[in-house]
Amino acid sequence: MSFTDNLLSLTAPLRERAVKVLPGGITRSTLFVAPHPPYAVSGDGAWVTDSTGHRVIDCNNNYTSLIHGHNNPEVMAAAAAVMTGGTAFGLPTEAEIDFAELLSQRVGLPSWRFCNSGTEAVMMAVRAARAYTGRDLLVRFEGSYHGTSDAVVASDSPGIPRGLAADVAVLPQADAETFTALMRRRGSDVAAVLIDLMPNRAGLVPATQEFAELVRSETERHGALMIVDEVITLRLGIGGLHQRYGITPDLVTAAKIIGGGFPAGALGGRAEVLEPFNPLGSGRVGWGGTFSANPVTLRAGQRAMELFDAAAIERLNALGDELRQGLVQAGVTATGFGSLTRLHHPQTTGLWWKLYEKGVLAGTNGLIALSTPMDTTDTAHILEAIVSSYKELA
Repeated sequence: MSFTDNLLSLTAPLRERAVKVLPGGITRSTLFVAPHPPYAVSGDGAWVTDSTGHRVIDCNNNYTSLIHGHNNPEVMAAAAAVMTGGTAFGLPTEAEIDFAELLSQRVGLPSWRFCNSGTEAVMMAVRAARAYTGRDLLVRFEGSYHGTSDAVVASDSPGIPRGLAADVAVLPQADAETFTALMRRRGSDVAAVLIDLMPNRAGLVPATQEFAELVRSETERHGALMIVDEVITLRLGIGGLHQRYGITPDLVTAAKIIGGGFPAGALGGRAEVLEPFNPLGSGRVGWGGTFSANPVTLRAGQRAMELFDAAAIERLNALGDELRQGLVQAGVTATGFGSLTRLHHPQTTGLWWKLYEKGVLAGTNGLIALSTPMDTTDTAHILEAIVSSYKELA
């Protein structure tokens, strides 16, 4: 019996229970790998153990969010310290002030609001842009993933109202000519241009300096806002990937690593752009969220970000660059930057299972995300597993 067949046999009881109460036996579409994924039991540092006892080095890290891996003692202690006094309140807490101050200093944008996910952060950014500009049109780029709200998924997806497409323009990725033509034609209608400077689902290829600067200059020229989605890429610099391009967006969305392993999202921006959310201002935009800015998440997230300082970022990016260089030298098609790498292979499912058997948990689309507990011994293991898997699938 093969490794995969044996694992599927051992996890069959869980799968049978799951399909009775969850559509397809799963809640998160991004985690599904045919015929069904294994079930995690525990994690420690860079490693995860599944329900069969199989251990894998975690290069998924809950889709890039676990920057310090699993069960980091300082992050866990920060969360535990809060929980002894309560988990959430119908009042604000000092935690949101402290964390907003930290993010403001790192990212370079003065005003912040918190939510519970990257999807919510993008939703809030779009609402802020439309409220501030008084315009409706959102411009985004095909293939980039910005969560699951109606405005940022394909207009022909099931459940999306047909009329929504009138207020969203979807352009080819990094197509300067098409973008410039759209802005020339409809710039006065554009509320915001939403861009991920290294979109995972579009191949994890960094935007060129010229295109990033073009988006910034065109939005300024036409009075529109530039929203940079840093939900995944915030890990690549002290204040995110946009700082490496030397541009200052009007709004930045953040999530994943800022929660310290807990659900988190945030929107940062210029003070005047976020002013519509001010409950004392005119044109007030209401935006709630029962668990937004809860102190458990924010204290855990604050400690995680404090630990992820400039030195930690530089070390992890260097580790990722070395891994990717080794992969390319071995003939593996790999893109990305720093601690994020995307593997390109026609047999996505086959590659996932090969890696899992060899002790590596990747994203189901070939995403590799490193975490701070990893060292060169770990990346050597990851490199060998990937290269040998490619050879076996050739």
